[in-house]
Amino acid sequence: MIELVEQPALLQGFIDKWLAVQPQQRIALAFVDGRRYPGHVALAALEQELLGAAYGIREPQVAVAKLNWWAEELAGAASSGGRHPLSQVLFDDERAHAIPGERWVAPVWAAMAQLEQGTAADFPAQLQAAMPLHGALAALETAWWYGPEASSARAARVATLNHLLYALLRLPQDAERDRLALPMARLARHGLSRAQLRSPGPARQQAIKAQLDDLSASWTASASLAGPLSVFRALESSHGQRLAARAAGDGDALAALQAGQPRSGWTTMWRAWQAARAWQRQAH
Repeated sequence: MIELVEQPALLQGFIDKWLAVQPQQRIALAFVDGRRYPGHVALAALEQELLGAAYGIREPQVAVAKLNWWAEELAGAASSGGRHPLSQVLFDDERAHAIPGERWVAPVWAAMAQLEQGTAADFPAQLQAAMPLHGALAALETAWWYGPEASSARAARVATLNHLLYALLRLPQDAERDRLALPMARLARHGLSRAQLRSPGPARQQAIKAQLDDLSASWTASASLAGPLSVFRALESSHGQRLAARAAGDGDALAALQAGQPRSGWTTMWRAWQAARAWQRQAH
């Protein structure tokens, strides 16, 4: 278990929640030592908390209440030091005080604004709808890792793409939700009803493959965007891009997505090492 020295068990619980969603980050933690960089790890765990509130709570009023609490917490943490274990770690670091206060609360406001979003019309509209939240998270993360002046354009795009890929994994479970993982134009083109999203079939397979093709093309294009990636974001993006490409070539794309990829091994270690080298060159 990766632990932060002299931090309470409660804090480790939030880190474990993040690692449960992104197990490959355990390898990244070999290069971003939580003992030396506790705030880097705490910020990743904070992002997972906000995303859990934005997407994981089905009752909008419960999600709003939780997000309102976070808005109050992050708005006041610079002066109070914070009440939440993650806030306390973050605002004990001078980096937190170098980041404008509005950047800390921007992801919370964006999360609340998107709670009532329906299904997007097409793939570009999906990107546009998800960008405010994931762009705000990327801007906060980039400022923490590289300073407030660093561009977060690339980080915002790959964070959004990873979200859309993760949403696709949950396509059958979320078939009755207002916001579907496939845009309306794609559903119409393949003649898919909500009920058909729950079961394998040629139309669902074709629609998922088309979505994966759009995600892969956008991932490739993101390489030309400005700005560095954190080690965690770089590994998340690499993992998602490879998973999307592999699933697109599988006879059952959704099953391939849900099976995932090995989160250990030399490939992941190599990519984490490369990301850490790029971070150290950029940040120092």
